[in-house]
Amino acid sequence: MDTSAKKPSGPFIASSWAALLLGVIAYLLGLWNAGMPLNEKGYYFTVLMFGLFAAVSIQKSVRDRAEGIPVTGLYFGLAWFSIILTIVLLAVGLWNATLQLSEKGFYAMAFALSLFAAIAVQKNTRDLASIPMQEVND
Repeated sequence: MDTSAKKPSGPFIASSWAALLLGVIAYLLGLWNAGMPLNEKGYYFTVLMFGLFAAVSIQKSVRDRAEGIPVTGLYFGLAWFSIILTIVLLAVGLWNATLQLSEKGFYAMAFALSLFAAIAVQKNTRDLASIPMQEVND
């Protein structure tokens, strides 16, 4: 299997960053404007940050294994556990929240967009890092 990186296109890189910024900023603006207590805002903020880290960690672990770079089973399992845990924590928080259904959907979609975009940005960063600088500038 050929795992050599190919240079991602400019539009894909730009759209990945735009999706990440859009998702994170929308989520954070929603929290900023929410009428919930500060500790509840902190919970949702922490779930987002943990989710972004877990998504990048999953992408890196999967990519490392595909490229034959050793990844311990413990770290690989923790990465998967972390991403699943963030989704469960968000779902439980939203299920029990006294928010309108549209607000719950907003947070869920902004969270999902942010996680997906974090994976895409990490993929692009990894692809660009593995290509000699002369090819990147071409």
